[in-house]
Amino acid sequence: MSNVRVHNFAISLDGFGTGDGRTADAPFGHAGERLHEWMFATHSWQGDGGSLGADNAFAERYVPGIGAEIMGAGKFGHPGWQDDPDFRGAWGDDPPFHTPVFVLTHKPRPSIDMGGGTVYHFRDASPADVLEQARAAAGGQDVRIGGGATVIRQFVTAGLVDHMHIVQVPILLGRGVRLWDDLEALEEKFSIEAVSTPSGVTHLTFTAKQRRPV
Repeated sequence: MSNVRVHNFAISLDGFGTGDGRTADAPFGHAGERLHEWMFATHSWQGDGGSLGADNAFAERYVPGIGAEIMGAGKFGHPGWQDDPDFRGAWGDDPPFHTPVFVLTHKPRPSIDMGGGTVYHFRDASPADVLEQARAAAGGQDVRIGGGATVIRQFVTAGLVDHMHIVQVPILLGRGVRLWDDLEALEEKFSIEAVSTPSGVTHLTFTAKQRRPV
């Protein structure tokens, strides 16, 4: 049975997965890139010269075994992209996903083949329904919930996440989109482990105690 996984999703100490004031030039709003500096320093991101410690060990798990991704409209592009019929995503001509990607949006449009294995499919569907489609496209491999915070929260609330890797970064954002709202008592549903690293971040892993049948 394929797993549903979250990897490398970074939040601030006060729980924000992105900042306020997102634009095309500032995809994480006032947070800038501060949530992701730990990852940019790893070997898996920059190659030679990058760190090979625990941060890298976690970062490397993002790709292996993933056959499809589900993401929200906010990860696909800047606010308002749904009104631009020619918009092809914020990730360039060769997106880093290399799998079918299911974009949750209230304004679906025809699929876009970006090459390199990335094909965007646009769906207005419930978490359970889009997961069924993503699993079919994944060919027996796992499905990654790519974010943002609202989408991850929806899938956790629906009991659809098997493994979740959240990176707590030692900054305070004060405003933006929070991950943990209305997710109290997660410890009753997940086994939780924490690993802190010299970069200052804490890697939190959540493994579901009971898995839903496919």
